[in-house]
Amino acid sequence: MNIGVPREVKNHEYRVGMTPAAVRELVSHGHTVFVETSAGAAIGFTDDLYRAAGATLVDDGAAVFANAELIVKVKEPQRAERAQLSDRHTLFTYLHLAADQPQADDLVSSGATCIAYETVTDRHGRLPLLAPMSEVAGRMAIQAGAHCLEKNMGGRGVLLGGVPGVAPARVTVIGGGVVGQNAVAMAVGLGARVTVLDRNLDVLRQLDQLYGNRISTLFSNADTLESSVIEADLVIGGVLIPGASAPKLVSRNMVSRMPEGSVIVDVAIDQGGCAETSKATTHDAPTFIVDGVVHYCVANMPGAVARTSTLALNNATLPFIVALANQGVVGALTSDAYLRRGLNVFRGKMTYREVAEATGYAYTDPDSLL
Repeated sequence: MNIGVPREVKNHEYRVGMTPAAVRELVSHGHTVFVETSAGAAIGFTDDLYRAAGATLVDDGAAVFANAELIVKVKEPQRAERAQLSDRHTLFTYLHLAADQPQADDLVSSGATCIAYETVTDRHGRLPLLAPMSEVAGRMAIQAGAHCLEKNMGGRGVLLGGVPGVAPARVTVIGGGVVGQNAVAMAVGLGARVTVLDRNLDVLRQLDQLYGNRISTLFSNADTLESSVIEADLVIGGVLIPGASAPKLVSRNMVSRMPEGSVIVDVAIDQGGCAETSKATTHDAPTFIVDGVVHYCVANMPGAVARTSTLALNNATLPFIVALANQGVVGALTSDAYLRRGLNVFRGKMTYREVAEATGYAYTDPDSLL
């Protein structure tokens, strides 16, 4: 199979869909991998390393799309990339379609087969291709939040862990999933006073067993959510409904009652954000202020630590890429029900129920198409 790896073109996105080691693996299986020049150069994966791994280097993204059947990326295709997709292409990347109507429309119109990392599952119902970036984003959320609390960033001028004789910052983590767990680990490690909310009691029990009285765990309802948000110095939004838009749990009213200079890091922004006041930002301009509250809503947070993120992502995606190439796309999707959960768009049909509902398309069961 011909596989293509274009250079990412989203703002400050330095990750790359396949490392040289991943390319070598695909080439060893007899496949041809076309890599755009400088695709991984920003994070130390030079063109020479790709050549040594057996890649065919091409001058631009257009050549990647022209030569490849399977396109492996990191972030959702931008408008110019979507214009190059056709019914002969399979796209394997993060999509987050529920909060991106223009992209959904373009992918359906293209006739391409589009598999989203974020909805591939495993036998336990977990999201193995989203988890590595959720781990990175959860840890980065505390790092970014601590920076935003500094006065020069518009924050309260509060040190996350405090010092002897001065109380630490109050951190509220909404959601105890992968993002939340990693945010809690970082916040506890830095000495913050942490409260985590979730509606799954088993998740709260696990966190309580792990951290004991170093954190507070609360069942999430209207009362506990409101009180925890309006008292916080830093709020981390880590909620997720796979494939669907994030619920707006933090209202504009709650934001208006938070302390002046407090911070919201909305990690759910890829799915539209969990705060009513959130809007997607970039690494160029990562923050904005609403009612005195600093909002950090960068939609590709892990792109800031692109080398770590790329290696972590490839560890998870490579077995699926090999399966798609070795078995053919339809063969791989047919034989692996967990990979099939990642199928969002198939030849003009919307094949993921929650995305179809969010974007106004009729849902088609992928089993009926494959």
